Amino acid sequence: MARLARPLILSALVLFAAGACSRLSFVRPDLSDVDYTQVAPDYQASDGDRGQSSSRALLAAREGQQALAEGRLDDAEAAARKAIRFDDHSVAGLTLMAAVESRRGRESSAGDYYRKAAEVYPRGTSFNNYGIWMCRQAGREGESLDWFNRALADPGYATPSFAMANAGACADKAGMSARAGQYLEAALKVDPANPVALGVMAEREFRAGRAFQARAFSERRLAAAPADPQALMLASQIERQLGDNAAADRYVQRLRAEFPAAVGSDTGESGTP
Repeated sequence: MARLARPLILSALVLFAAGACSRLSFVRPDLSDVDYTQVAPDYQASDGDRGQSSSRALLAAREGQQALAEGRLDDAEAAARKAIRFDDHSVAGLTLMAAVESRRGRESSAGDYYRKAAEVYPRGTSFNNYGIWMCRQAGREGESLDWFNRALADPGYATPSFAMANAGACADKAGMSARAGQYLEAALKVDPANPVALGVMAEREFRAGRAFQARAFSERRLAAAPADPQALMLASQIERQLGDNAAADRYVQRLRAEFPAAVGSDTGESGTP
């Protein structure tokens, strides 16, 4: 059975205009003192308490964040470059630039910007984001766990469940099942409604043939955050396995209605992704 792509939680500057394509969570720096935030992907970046970013760099990054959310990549890139020109240590600018490069498919360049953001602002948000980028690179999923652990070691990191859930998703992707379970359980203990952890737990239970347990996690996932194509596809497969074809069809109908671009030749009726 093919495995569904997983979301992560990036601390989000660029609040996911990239949204439905990943399940990890990035956190963005909140531009008030500089620090951003998101889910399904959720990524974080922050100039935070460094106090180094100029007001001009922050303003440019805010403008770029809005442009990225609207899909205006050229404007977002121009704003990111402006922010970095004003302050080459602007985590907001570096994170925005990384997100733009990733949206353009230039993953190597995106990784360079995420890495630099982690170097100039060695805090949980930047570590989490770089870990997510690394997890998305084939063969480096296990390597990403070190960065999530660095995020968790930061006593000032405000959203540890994000890094725990991301680490669990990446460990599962790397085939480290026992370790993945530890991270996921820890994430749900801190935040029982963490959508990334719930989604991965639903998939793990489904793969193990425990459809009733998978259904419970799937329903919690769909209640915790807006649906994405992966969550709806998995929900339909679970119901198909349980013999509730009417419920499975309802999820397929939602998938077609809410994410028409994501619907391929197989929308789950056969029980395979």
